[in-house]
Amino acid sequence: MIDFTAPPQMWPPQRSTPTLQSHLLHPNHLDTMDSVKQSAALCLLRLNRTSPDLIPMGEWTSRVVHLLNDQHLGVVTAATSLIITLAQKNPDDFKTSVSLAVARLSRIVTSPSTDLQDYTYYFVAAPWLSVKLLRLLQCYPPPEDAAIRGRLTECLETILNKAQEPPKSKKVQHSNAKNAVLFEAISLIIHHDSEPTLLVRACNQLGQFLQHRETNLRYLALESMCTLASSEFSHEAVKTHIETVINALKTERDVSVRQRAVDLLYAMCDRSNAKQIVAEMLSYLETADYSIREEIVLKVAILAEKYAVDYTWYVDTTLNLIRIAGDHVSEEVWYRVIQIVINREDVQGYAAKTVFEALQAPACHENLVKVGGYILGEFGNLIAGDPRSSPLIQFNLLHSKFHLCSVPTRALLLSAYVKFINLFPEAKGTIQEVLRADSQLRNADVELQQRAVEYLRLSSIASTDILATVLEEMPPFPERESSILAKLKKKKGSGAVPDIDDIRKERSANVNGSSGHPAANTNVKVATSPSSDLLGHTTALNSVSPPAAPNAASLLVDVLSDSLPVAPSTSIIEENFSRFVCKNNGVLYENQLLQIGLKSEFRQNLGRMYVFYGNKTTTQFMNFSASVVCQDSLNTQLNIHTKPPEPVVDGGAQLQQVFNIECLSDFVEAPVLSVHFRYGGSMQNISIRLPVTLNKFFQPTEMTSQEFFQRWKQLGAPQQEVQKIFKAKHSMDTEITKAKIIGFGTALLDGVDPNPSNFVGAGVIHTKTIQVGCLLRLEPNTQAQMYRLTVRTSRDTVSQRVCDLLSEQF
Repeated sequence: MIDFTAPPQMWPPQRSTPTLQSHLLHPNHLDTMDSVKQSAALCLLRLNRTSPDLIPMGEWTSRVVHLLNDQHLGVVTAATSLIITLAQKNPDDFKTSVSLAVARLSRIVTSPSTDLQDYTYYFVAAPWLSVKLLRLLQCYPPPEDAAIRGRLTECLETILNKAQEPPKSKKVQHSNAKNAVLFEAISLIIHHDSEPTLLVRACNQLGQFLQHRETNLRYLALESMCTLASSEFSHEAVKTHIETVINALKTERDVSVRQRAVDLLYAMCDRSNAKQIVAEMLSYLETADYSIREEIVLKVAILAEKYAVDYTWYVDTTLNLIRIAGDHVSEEVWYRVIQIVINREDVQGYAAKTVFEALQAPACHENLVKVGGYILGEFGNLIAGDPRSSPLIQFNLLHSKFHLCSVPTRALLLSAYVKFINLFPEAKGTIQEVLRADSQLRNADVELQQRAVEYLRLSSIASTDILATVLEEMPPFPERESSILAKLKKKKGSGAVPDIDDIRKERSANVNGSSGHPAANTNVKVATSPSSDLLGHTTALNSVSPPAAPNAASLLVDVLSDSLPVAPSTSIIEENFSRFVCKNNGVLYENQLLQIGLKSEFRQNLGRMYVFYGNKTTTQFMNFSASVVCQDSLNTQLNIHTKPPEPVVDGGAQLQQVFNIECLSDFVEAPVLSVHFRYGGSMQNISIRLPVTLNKFFQPTEMTSQEFFQRWKQLGAPQQEVQKIFKAKHSMDTEITKAKIIGFGTALLDGVDPNPSNFVGAGVIHTKTIQVGCLLRLEPNTQAQMYRLTVRTSRDTVSQRVCDLLSEQF
């Protein structure tokens, strides 16, 4: 007999594995074998953690899966723990466990607690097994079989319903067990992200916990709602709890709960509530714990930039941010302010006026002096006409801060002074006296001394034209990757920025290999200065660079490719493509090696797509490359610019790539994302259809009933209308339909159609060459489970494509 508790050195793993398997899968069904099978499963679980290569994945895996049907719940619990661990490593081998897990879970949640007396814990039936089964289901995507999927939905609805029932016991053990099952069920709902009704119910259930007396429940509710906020279906439901979250930020005693409240406000922020959330975060910043102040500063800076419609508000917010938390404002933040002001002419005068007024405070933080010196040095002439901000007053105001600043800031101010000489010739003598002073020319710091000498000499000998040329206004900065986002990601880790872990983890068991090497493709466009700044839509990058020359490592792989093991070839993957027609965030693709997540935003004919590549293994991906292929005519209809990603992705690490997209004209096909990397001894090649569809370039248009039908009649030509009658594929829920039409990009016009059951939408598709107005009408017939969709646009190809895309969503 094996001692299952003995350490590995007392019983070598190579000898114990066959013995354990024989005990675990013993054909004898006597009751005396149950405890042995349970112990064998737990021992194999421990053995897998210490020596994972010793557990074979052959014929015995199906028999392990069938232990989920065992009559003894102790065996089922132990087997579930073992299957979860093994499925994370080899999901394909244990795919059949999904149906059995759903069946077992259904029997548990629908059975009275008296039927499971031996495994009922404080009136909660088998809570530990329920939690494990729910975790096992999170290793896989939603079941494809409609019957299994329906049964699982019933289980989750039952768990949510039971959470609303009065407690059967006042003891804490009862609530702990009940809530453990509930939170794991909510995690599964979030993971699947496919049932809008369940997502909204889960959000409402979590909302009840936000004011619970238990600190742990408040923390868990906030954390789960952060993930729910990233779902297109539940984002609006999360926003309804904004006042409760703000109140938690103000009154919560536990700092970790307050930090989760900040995270949730950041996650639920959009254009409709940005000003309120930013104001509340600024207010909280004044009393926030020092340990999280820098993180809040970064989040406020990102939100203010991302959702700034009026850039005067952005300038006010950022300067207020510097005033409140100056010591915690990194260089990335104040430099980004300067970059935006220089790039936007409409805000330069306001920024100069605002920063001039801010500098008049008796005590100014040094970061504010830096911003003031830079902006006044560039745009002080825009406010010089006001006697209260004349050139000499501006100079004296800046110079009054000079002696209080560090050397780098003094160097910046000296550059501002010489800029003043170019802007304001009348101030030249005063500024030269400052530069000529012994404290400057004989300064102990070499940098300050050199600047003073050179600037004084330049202002003395250079003609006005030369001086104007040398000291002309800074040109617009090229758009580049946001250093604020990068800093937040580095500081916070996986939960702070658009991230694969922020976007729900959708498990799929498909394994995709590659065939050989990527062929050179001239349709791939690479921009010389890519951007992940949130305001980069203002820059159109039209330059095309040739493909980068392969480095020595990639050449070696090419030469030796015939002798390397090569994974099987794959076709273009379109599995999740249709799911992104009405949403912009989520996991596009996942296998056991790689996870690819997306976060996109579009404005008129421009878009930006953040693609996140997550290495799920502990081994480096070598020769990593990712590019977009626009085939045939699509190459003249879309411009997609990016730069090659880093060639090495460390184990467990994540890589971000930004695609800047420009719609030139209407299109039908979508581009293909081609990913290549070397893992172990083989080259992996994955081709995925990238969800860039025509509706992404919609701008919603509000209309009255009269305006809508007047325009509807104008688009009455036969070639302008496309109509489609089709069977409903999903539940004909009114709220879900509304959410999909809004997610599609059009405005949902309430009260326009005489039939209140119909849905009416309007929008304009923006391309570089033309704008196409679009009207649509969706008529549901719930009795027949049918829809009639009518689309009218001024362009027949657009009508057909919009109709095809939208009809697939219902």
